[in-house]
Amino acid sequence: MTDPTYLTPEGETRMKAELKELTGPKRAEIAARLRSAIQMGDLSENADYSKAKEDQGFLEGRIQELEYILRNAEIIKVKASNGLVSLGSHITIQEADYPEETYHLVGATEADPAKGKISHESPIGQALIGHKIGDTVEAETPGGIIKLKILMIK
Repeated sequence: MTDPTYLTPEGETRMKAELKELTGPKRAEIAARLRSAIQMGDLSENADYSKAKEDQGFLEGRIQELEYILRNAEIIKVKASNGLVSLGSHITIQEADYPEETYHLVGATEADPAKGKISHESPIGQALIGHKIGDTVEAETPGGIIKLKILMIK
């Protein structure tokens, strides 16, 4: 049994839009490229045909991945704040004398630390879950153990 895939409502919307784009215009574009390459003749030495087939494989793989994720995803519900960090929380934390940082705690599929989205499976995400404002947590990261103080939870 696999762990559930967690998505925010925004992440679900984004993935549905990507799936619609891939199954519509992108799929039609690759089909047109394939038709054009086939009309050129000898497929064994046709680089355009080979590239279009490769692109088609990647496209179909991504479509299958998105369909699987959307079919099996558990959408993170925004809960009434119980004062504890949970999936979907926006958390402001501070490490020692460094500036405050705010993160959105999301499922691994949506994680993008550069955009302020960290996974609940990451060392920092795991350390934060279940704690409240004012708590100091320790996270074991590849760079060593860090202490983070929770300043705000939304």
